Amino acid sequence: MDIYSQSLQDLENYFLDIGEKKFKAVQVYDWLYRKKVTSFEEMSNIKKTIIEKLKQDFKITLPSIVKVQNGKEVNKYLFELSDKERVEAVLMLHDYGNSLCLSTEVGCNMGCAFCESGRRKKVRNLEAGEMVGQILAVMQSSGLKVTHVVLMGIGEPFDNYDNVLKFIKIINSDYGLALGARHITVSTCGIIPKIKEFTKEKLQVNLAISLHAPNDNLRSKIMKINKVYNINELIKVVKDYIKVTNRRVTFEYVLLKDVNDSEKCAHELANLLRGMNCYVNLIPYNATSHLEFKRADKKTILKFYDILKKEKIGVTIRREFGTEVSAACGQLRSSYEEEL
Repeated sequence: MDIYSQSLQDLENYFLDIGEKKFKAVQVYDWLYRKKVTSFEEMSNIKKTIIEKLKQDFKITLPSIVKVQNGKEVNKYLFELSDKERVEAVLMLHDYGNSLCLSTEVGCNMGCAFCESGRRKKVRNLEAGEMVGQILAVMQSSGLKVTHVVLMGIGEPFDNYDNVLKFIKIINSDYGLALGARHITVSTCGIIPKIKEFTKEKLQVNLAISLHAPNDNLRSKIMKINKVYNINELIKVVKDYIKVTNRRVTFEYVLLKDVNDSEKCAHELANLLRGMNCYVNLIPYNATSHLEFKRADKKTILKFYDILKKEKIGVTIRREFGTEVSAACGQLRSSYEEEL
């Protein structure tokens, strides 16, 4: 069993079950997340009999970094997991801190037409510890502290809901990585039952919705999820989320040339979101050789931005990192495996 998949409460219960004091869990967490040791033998304030028991019941394993692409203020990592499956993470250096966009699944079943990850089907969920491991491996490799985490890499986080929730609790714990809830962002393409469940958690993490179209006809063409949960249902559940949590929601909108980048789409999007506590993050598309979609040109992106601004919709254009490395979800994994 992976020690990094254990919440503090899990470890407390473990120690109680083996007849030890539960404060041992805090000691183990301190070694793992403060001192960042990678073997039980290094935990010098824990008696040897307990160390031997821990070695029998748990493993300390970080994913192997098999390839790194470096760009200006961005590093892309390809990891190999214990079963030889591969996932990716992207470290972005901002003026406010270092943000890691990490993966939650091996592959993805959502099938968004413009997404490299969706082109390759889901193999399995990642365990909470495999998500934690991406952070620790990147910090170990780069020597940098990860201050923000975004669940927007390979996979749909809400298709791996329980592991994602456990992961959030581990990295948010004061004894874990102590990442503030508002430094954690979870992105979903719109699995409505899970958004409802997430609302009840009343976490203060950030929620991002991958919208990418302002109407059902267009969204259903590029995002299969819309055929199951349409835009009206999605907007309703997001409004409920905002009401319960009092948190602003981000709508992600990747601009695809001659698909969803027209002035008409911009006005429709403004009408759809008007009055909501939200903002739109416009994303220039990272094209891939496997898919037909192209990036909207700069003039079109700025026009789309201006329309939303004039319609009093909060909007940003995502700062570009991905053109320097294979930073769109799944690109590095695909290119690496094609070379093998």
